[in-house]
Amino acid sequence: MTTKVIGLDRLNKKLALLPIAAQRKIRDAMEDGAREIVAMMKSLVSVDSGDLRDSIDWTWGAAPKGSLTIASVRGRGMSSTGSENTITIFAGNADAYYARFVEFGTAAHTAGGMFAGATIPAIAASPFFFVSYRANRRRVKRKITQAVNKSAREVAGGS
Repeated sequence: MTTKVIGLDRLNKKLALLPIAAQRKIRDAMEDGAREIVAMMKSLVSVDSGDLRDSIDWTWGAAPKGSLTIASVRGRGMSSTGSENTITIFAGNADAYYARFVEFGTAAHTAGGMFAGATIPAIAASPFFFVSYRANRRRVKRKITQAVNKSAREVAGGS
């Protein structure tokens, strides 16, 4: 008994297009989400000189050395080795090395060495980084899922 699937070639062509269309839409959704998170971080961070606020950004691939990173996020179905498919949100750089101290605060301690006897007071945490991520992660994930679904519908519909 032999079975022939009518339109199999056309279906295979559409399925071959799916990863390309999905990847483009996923990347756009990831960029939009990163921009939203970065905007919220910049609005929440305390500003003294502006160096820390100006260091908050996102990039495809790895963050600059010394920066505080939420995580590197890779879209599903994307290459696990290519940094071009990994988005990273970060804060801090050579000028704003103190991003961690602002986010998590510091404990009081007595200095030793050259500053022996000096008491350094505790600095209260002023969260801006992870709170922005947590506030936006569900919405960003939803946008990425919608991008995948939309690209699948477009490929299936032939557009």
